[in-house]
Amino acid sequence: MSHDPLGPEWGHGPDGLRTRSASRVVLLDDAGRVLLLRGTDPARPGTDWWFTVGGGRARDEDARVAAVRELREETGLVLDPARLQGPVWRRSAEFDFLGARCRQEEDFFVHRVGAGLVVDDSGWTELERASVSQWRWWDPADLAATGVTFYPPDLVGLLARLPVVWSGDPVTID
Repeated sequence: MSHDPLGPEWGHGPDGLRTRSASRVVLLDDAGRVLLLRGTDPARPGTDWWFTVGGGRARDEDARVAAVRELREETGLVLDPARLQGPVWRRSAEFDFLGARCRQEEDFFVHRVGAGLVVDDSGWTELERASVSQWRWWDPADLAATGVTFYPPDLVGLLARLPVVWSGDPVTID
């Protein structure tokens, strides 16, 4: 069996696109800043964008459990799944990565922390080390003013409308 550079959680949708389910965490600090990672596509040097913590989940893995696992792997933060809010948003994203057209069905959860959380990247995979160059706490106004690419594309507006305590069903976003 050959090694899939995208990872074992990827399959193919009915239309042939590489597809996976993913759990993402909108990690906010008490100053209202959001933690984003700076990514790049190793197959396309010079590309970069900022994105929320998270990643693919195994075929039968619960979305909330996967979100907490990704949070631990990507930031070092260990959290009880019950402490996550959400999912607050849902999105279907299509993009090119490592030479493949991909679709990712994403559930977004929210967690708030005090200021000063420093990312521990010791749990990063080989692919994350090759494709993630930086992490940063972003003030939403600064993020909107910089002109950098970030995902989801309406993150600043979504954060402005996010209640302190989420209740209800996830909102479908672009």
